[in-house]
Amino acid sequence: MHAGGLSFVGWGVVDKVLIVGASGLLGSSLSPYCTERGVRVVRGGFTAPEADIRFDVRDFAQTYAVLEEVQPDLIVNLTALTDVDLCEAQPHEAYLGNVRCVESLCRWMAANGRKCFLIHISTDTVYDGVGPHAEPDIRLTSCYAFSKYASELVALSVPSTILRTTFFGRTLSNRRKSLSDWVVESLTHGVPVKAVRDVLFSPLSISSLVQYIHLCMMTRAEGVFNLGSHHGFSKAEFIFRLASVLDLDTRLISLADASQVFVKAYRSRDTRMDVKKFETTFGVVLPSLDSEIEWMRGQYA
Repeated sequence: MHAGGLSFVGWGVVDKVLIVGASGLLGSSLSPYCTERGVRVVRGGFTAPEADIRFDVRDFAQTYAVLEEVQPDLIVNLTALTDVDLCEAQPHEAYLGNVRCVESLCRWMAANGRKCFLIHISTDTVYDGVGPHAEPDIRLTSCYAFSKYASELVALSVPSTILRTTFFGRTLSNRRKSLSDWVVESLTHGVPVKAVRDVLFSPLSISSLVQYIHLCMMTRAEGVFNLGSHHGFSKAEFIFRLASVLDLDTRLISLADASQVFVKAYRSRDTRMDVKKFETTFGVVLPSLDSEIEWMRGQYA
């Protein structure tokens, strides 16, 4: 069942939430979703003009000053350096973009007497090998994965929910495109698409993910959780199925191996996740990847 069928009534209230990275792929959908449900949202960003407050979360002093001003009772951290090739070439940038930002937030939380909770978005790329992977099955194969895992260790120093996830769907961001955005735009304009057949994953749609993050905000269960879909498959199969659902020209799609497409930094070959811990803790049944793709039928009309 798609997450749209969930009800969050009675799971708690959030007074004020600071969303760091509110203008990105995920934040651009999460911010309005929460606002529509009565949450006081403060949108944090670095340079985004639509941000309510602008600061460099990598800077301890700036971050401390902003958090002292905002006084959130919950922080959602969506900021990250997700360029895998750049992280591999410049590990210090990976640290600044993925670890130091969390250190800044957690320093204020640890020093501040006011109770505050952190929801930190991590990644499925902390896994490799044959999936689906449970939370303890860490296998780090890139600087990006290492930096994201290090960010989780920092987040665990304060009351937090850490979500390992990946997603697709129509984004509201003007700056970046999701995997499905790229596929739809390319095929719509007659641009050939290379579909990687030996990388497997189990993503959620953005529509589902923002609802589950909202659930985590209401519940505030501490720990590390896999948050993805059931019955994941290869990115090539994902692209073909999405194109079929949207009646796009599949003749423009060609198969490729990861080694042909990703020539600079290694990509995990199988990041499919076992999501039983999330389902048990939060009392939900997560959707299948097929149903999430089917949901796209109305999203790209």
